[in-house]
Amino acid sequence: MSALSTITTPAVHGRRSATHSVQPGAATTETAAVKQPAAATTVATAQPGAFRRVAGKAAKGIGAGMLVLGALVFLLLAIGPRILGYQTSTMLTGSMAPLINPGDVVVTIPTPVADIKVGDIITYHIPVEDQRVETHRITEITTTADGGTAVQTKGDANNGIDPWIATLQGKTVDKQIATIPYVGNAIRTLREPMVMNTLMYGAPAILVIGMLASIWTKNPNKTTPEDVAGAGDETAA
Repeated sequence: MSALSTITTPAVHGRRSATHSVQPGAATTETAAVKQPAAATTVATAQPGAFRRVAGKAAKGIGAGMLVLGALVFLLLAIGPRILGYQTSTMLTGSMAPLINPGDVVVTIPTPVADIKVGDIITYHIPVEDQRVETHRITEITTTADGGTAVQTKGDANNGIDPWIATLQGKTVDKQIATIPYVGNAIRTLREPMVMNTLMYGAPAILVIGMLASIWTKNPNKTTPEDVAGAGDETAA
């Protein structure tokens, strides 16, 4: 009996040891299985929050861009001519292409008539038909019988000279100093009533929506550094 007891006792102990060694592993597996759905829930919750943040930033960007555009147009058309003394006009035809194309803005400054010369580009009222404003290049300058100044002009893209001679009235004439491509089309579009109302009321509304969206996207459950430090103290305790 003593021999039997000696043989069977270690075997029993060995089985108990094996059973105890498996239990921690099983507990670990169950814990991991429980945690996985929580991780999936966190990812699913983060996606709408990221979308709201992107939408809020986009709304603020569009609103700010529209406000900046409106301010630049206002400065160019209203403030600039009063302070700097220049004038702006939009080219409607291609008679001065490729230097000045339809839709380009022509910037001119008042220049003494005595200072203009052949080759200069001037903006003036033609002396025939509807006396529309024309922007062409001077090809010839003559003096009238009463001591005035008359000019012959031509469009760079035209085959011949203009069929009139214009007598310049006053002491100055608008001389071209710069051309801003494509801005004329944008200005004409901005002058449309619907676009003007959109700029006046739509841009501030979009900016406000962007600010509200940035507030809504704040996560109330976001952990701050102070919270992390406090949680660490409690764990250590």
